Amino acid sequence: MMRSLYATIGLALILGAPPARGDDLPLEKIKLPPGFAIELVARVPNAREMALATRGTLFVGSMEAGKVYAVTLKPGGPATVTPIAGGLNRPVGVAFRDGALYVSAINRILRFDDIESRLDKPPQPVVVTDKFPRDAHHGWKFIAFGPDGKLYVPIGAPCNICEPDPDRYAIIARLNPDGSGFEVYARGLRNSVGFDWDPRTRELWFTNNGRDWLGDDLPPDTLNHAAKQGLNFGFPYCHAGTIADPELGKKHACNEFTPPAQNLGPHVASLGMRFYTGAQFPTAYRNQIFIAEHGSWNRSRKIGYRVTLVRVENNRAVGYEPFATGWLQGESAWGRPADVLVMPDGSLLISDDLAGAIYRISYTGKGS
Repeated sequence: MMRSLYATIGLALILGAPPARGDDLPLEKIKLPPGFAIELVARVPNAREMALATRGTLFVGSMEAGKVYAVTLKPGGPATVTPIAGGLNRPVGVAFRDGALYVSAINRILRFDDIESRLDKPPQPVVVTDKFPRDAHHGWKFIAFGPDGKLYVPIGAPCNICEPDPDRYAIIARLNPDGSGFEVYARGLRNSVGFDWDPRTRELWFTNNGRDWLGDDLPPDTLNHAAKQGLNFGFPYCHAGTIADPELGKKHACNEFTPPAQNLGPHVASLGMRFYTGAQFPTAYRNQIFIAEHGSWNRSRKIGYRVTLVRVENNRAVGYEPFATGWLQGESAWGRPADVLVMPDGSLLISDDLAGAIYRISYTGKGS
């Protein structure tokens, strides 16, 4: 139902919006498969998670800026970027439901009611819940509503490696839109900052960031598949399904836990991910997973800083490949993808918190 509303109402605001000025951004360095093109559509400081509202407003969270932005893409004119909230504690996550914008801010989830009618004078937020831990370490949260109508909220481990309370940390939880009904959906997750549901099976898939200080190549980040509630993915005892932690791994064997669906690059910092549900890209991309890889911060040679594609067949991940690269030039990065979002016209938006930008990738070539 929500996708059809986007398609009928929001599409008119999205199609035809011209690119924003980005003379300082070397978009010509971005490499894409044949037939694809990239353009800058808006400058948004420290842009992180994105959510599209019913009337076509794009809401964007931030990490360091402490603000949430509304982006209006106007046919025939430049995008309008308006801060609608400020002074928040790492409001990375945004989600939209029933006319309201939900925002994560470390220990709180806030709700801005009837927000699209009040962009010029945003309402005071309603506190949905303030019962999450206050830890800043892995405390920022990607949030999204699932097919069950519940709000899914990850709570990362407050450390690199430790044994935190398994009912409060290293989990993906879910709750009702009013903040009631908190329950743990999945455990054993060091830091998940992106998830989505397969449109065919309605099952949850999510990224997870592996631990640090085991060397350049261990452990890999992972893409995981939680086909049901109650699975444990191993943190802090086992990483990537087979790597026993050198400090805590003797306490539990790796075969006690659910293995990842796909190993990603080591330390690529896999963040936002979405299934491609549009019709603009060739059919080979339908129902496949795009992942924003934010990029390594402590590897001797940087990797990530790109958008990758995980191919899924028969409910299994069967391939992992680059899709959009070029934000990393040698050992210097000019951009860091943080989230991806499929638009009603089938194009793909990418947020970049380093460059402070929202890009759009479109398919312009011939294909099937």
